[in-house]
Amino acid sequence: MSRDKVTIYDTTLRDGAQREGISWSLEDKKRIVRRLDALGVDLIEAGWPGSNPKDAALFAKSAELELKHAQLSAFGATRRAGLAAQDDPQVLALVDAHTPACTIFGKSSVLHVREVLRCSLDENLAMIADTIAFLRAQGRRVVYDAEHFFDGHALDARYAIETIRAAAGAGAETIVLCDTNGGTMPWQIEAVIAEVRAAVGVTIGIHAHDDAGCGVANSLAAIRAGARHVQGTINGYGERCGNANLCAVIPGIELKLGLRALPEGRLPELPEVARLVAELANLAPDDHMPYVGRSAFAHKGGVHVAAIRRNADSYQHIDPARVGNECRVVVSELSGRANLLARADELGLELDARANDALAAIKEREARGAAFEAADASVALLLRRHAPGYAPPFQLVEYRVLSHGDHAGRAAAEATVKLRVGDRVIHTAAEGEGPVHALDAALRKALVPAFPGVARIALADYKVRILDGNAGTRAVTRVLIDFTDGEHGWSTVGASASILEATWAALADGIEFGIGTEAQTQLTEAHA
Repeated sequence: MSRDKVTIYDTTLRDGAQREGISWSLEDKKRIVRRLDALGVDLIEAGWPGSNPKDAALFAKSAELELKHAQLSAFGATRRAGLAAQDDPQVLALVDAHTPACTIFGKSSVLHVREVLRCSLDENLAMIADTIAFLRAQGRRVVYDAEHFFDGHALDARYAIETIRAAAGAGAETIVLCDTNGGTMPWQIEAVIAEVRAAVGVTIGIHAHDDAGCGVANSLAAIRAGARHVQGTINGYGERCGNANLCAVIPGIELKLGLRALPEGRLPELPEVARLVAELANLAPDDHMPYVGRSAFAHKGGVHVAAIRRNADSYQHIDPARVGNECRVVVSELSGRANLLARADELGLELDARANDALAAIKEREARGAAFEAADASVALLLRRHAPGYAPPFQLVEYRVLSHGDHAGRAAAEATVKLRVGDRVIHTAAEGEGPVHALDAALRKALVPAFPGVARIALADYKVRILDGNAGTRAVTRVLIDFTDGEHGWSTVGASASILEATWAALADGIEFGIGTEAQTQLTEAHA
């Protein structure tokens, strides 16, 4: 039995680009369009023809995109007052974009007609109807965005509805009610949608902004009231506080309202799409985003973890796999035995008898400044060290670091490291551009002969945080290091009043974890 379909209209390339700090390149735009098409989005707003060279180039190359599911829509405004639609350059640019659909926005509020357009109310109605009729005559599908509709309805409901009747009468296939200022509440949305559906016999859509934190709620309220077209952006990017976040709206449609938004089987692709768009925007992915964020199904509190180990549904509103995500257990000072036992299960470790010792070690290290939530490799090593039979690949005997500079501002450092590897003691030295670089070089120099894979381990990121600025140079420093071997990534943590000691703890953990990961990989391949 088929489910009722809601049209998904993505405006990441236009409305999303209005967020401060975002500027898509032409290649970014093409990658996003192709990925949205593969996801199963129905309409993609590609930009405003004539507004900038990148949008023009995208429209010119739209045939090269070879879309399988989605259609592109060119965005523009109603004709200018006193000018025929066929004579308005920006309306003609929509035609020249050669997209199957065009999206036109017009004024619904008497305030905007009088104070912004500064034309008569009748002229505004004519502008809406003339523009849509002209584009329909050119063979275009037309989506009409009724800008400021909810605010306009509150000022003069009769006129607001008259504007969308003009759009419907001229041939618009969908009338989209826009909460442009983002201040309408969900219950108001539902009431207005019901009134509009009774007055206009075409598909009704919703375009919500998030200025009051209700962008997703307003979109779902509109759909619940009968709207069957929803506009939004990936990750909720947009002007001011952003637009309705399609990464939350789409799962809400399918999993909460029981309607269809994407083709069958595409919903689990949402996290990957969210990460791609964030990467192209040069923004860090929001780990705490509903449904698709890395922390959306992460459990930290000991009571919660104990419960989900007995029944996964006890602290999860859906199965994470339905949206391409997974349940994670976070280890921290708030953890209980269940957190550690869950993490040990993931690592294939027997920890029952020593769980309390491992838990005490984590709490003690966090009390001294460590933070294990973002340092999974340090957690894994701590658990391995408390499991029976674990032998570390190396042990520190001592290290020393000398750094010096000259009057010209040139700095250099030298580090010596003494390690025990098996029954041998290895003593090496290395120079570097700074103390961390020298320490890293000396450690690698000591280990590569015994563990060649260490040469492939690279530092991907190095973060330092001062935990108590009031203590001045005596403050505890937390160091987080991200590592990669080209295929896998992991993170470690160290904390101390000495930045070098904190760095050594994180650095040594990262290399030890990498050696163990390589050994495990080789063992798996040998048995394959």
